[in-house]
Amino acid sequence: MYHYKTKGTCSSGIDIELEGDNVKYVHFNGGCTGNTNAVSRLVAGRGIDEVIGLLRGIPCQGNTSCPDQLAQALIQIKQKRAV
Repeated sequence: MYHYKTKGTCSSGIDIELEGDNVKYVHFNGGCTGNTNAVSRLVAGRGIDEVIGLLRGIPCQGNTSCPDQLAQALIQIKQKRAV
């Protein structure tokens, strides 16, 4: 399980569980419940790169959003795994 502290969003963090290169589980801590639950369900079972491609750069407040922060978290996880 990975925990990512979000920046610039209503949610304070994201808990992410991966199964190989696929997203198994996502839980946003805070944020707009309907939207974050929808994003969590829609990304479950998808590949990391696919999720990054779908969500990266989506703005909400300022230059980021909960979906964008999930993409940033997955990018960070990929970078740490590559080391």
